[in-house]
Amino acid sequence: MNNHVLSTDTLNLYYGDFHALLNVNFSVYQHSITSLIGPSGCGKSTLLRCFNRMNDLIDDVKITGSIYVHEQNIEEVDIIELRRKVGMVFQRPNPFPFSVYENLIYGLKVHGIGNKKRNREVVERCLQAVGLWNELKDKLSSPALSLSEEIKQRLCIARLLTVEPEIILLDEPCSALDPIATLRIEELMIELKEYYTILIVTHNMQQAARVSDYTGFMLLGELVEFGETSQIFTSPKDERTEGYITGRFG
Repeated sequence: MNNHVLSTDTLNLYYGDFHALLNVNFSVYQHSITSLIGPSGCGKSTLLRCFNRMNDLIDDVKITGSIYVHEQNIEEVDIIELRRKVGMVFQRPNPFPFSVYENLIYGLKVHGIGNKKRNREVVERCLQAVGLWNELKDKLSSPALSLSEEIKQRLCIARLLTVEPEIILLDEPCSALDPIATLRIEELMIELKEYYTILIVTHNMQQAARVSDYTGFMLLGELVEFGETSQIFTSPKDERTEGYITGRFG
């Protein structure tokens, strides 16, 4: 089995009095795609956001237990460095109101890496990686907000890749996209896992079945079951998992 690059140990998270994550023990393996599935409000996005400390931005959050990137407790990692290593793409594409080129070099500027020559190379490499170079090479000075939703989402993934993350967190990255665009993003994920580790939250079970190597099923803040995707979908061990997958609830 691959090395795990993200893990939690008895993770609990509270929003005020609300117990949102209950004793979650979870691992994500290197160069794999792991999906978190479950009904709305079950804690999938909350768990995802733990791995780059996005929940730190919310008032009244209390976390107990431990979260690790590789073997290092993320409390000990500089938060800027952590978010470079563990990048995130959100549900709705969120390019900045700049040109395509300025969007792509934004992270390089923030982290103080790169120069003009290197920036051009990085922009080309990252647009190639998401299959957009031919489409956008003559539109680098165009406003990013004028692109289609699918192209914006690919651009957001390319923007993440410029700072060379190890791990990519995707929070329902296809929920704003049509079925054709969704399949193209799924193909992209499968290509990217050769170089990156991907953790995706999805409400689309077919998507989880199509793209992921491992799947975790969450319900009411609990990680009910976790395993290889084929096992979770064909022979779940917990009747709650089976109930969700067969459509009895959720």
